[in-house]
Amino acid sequence: MEYAGIGGFIVLVLNIWAIVSIVGSGASTGSKVLWTLLVLILPIVGFVIWLIAGPRSNQRLA
Repeated sequence: MEYAGIGGFIVLVLNIWAIVSIVGSGASTGSKVLWTLLVLILPIVGFVIWLIAGPRSNQRLA
């Protein structure tokens, strides 16, 4: 899949935001590594999965 222009830039910014949030979360190191790899390997799908079920998802509901 090829990204171009503003769409690619938006995906890049969202993935960087996700990775920064993952690293700053209170999850274990192993979880952080797995989530980061998921976001890096599958940029769009990984971001959506992280947004729904990521390490900070429980804190947003409280």
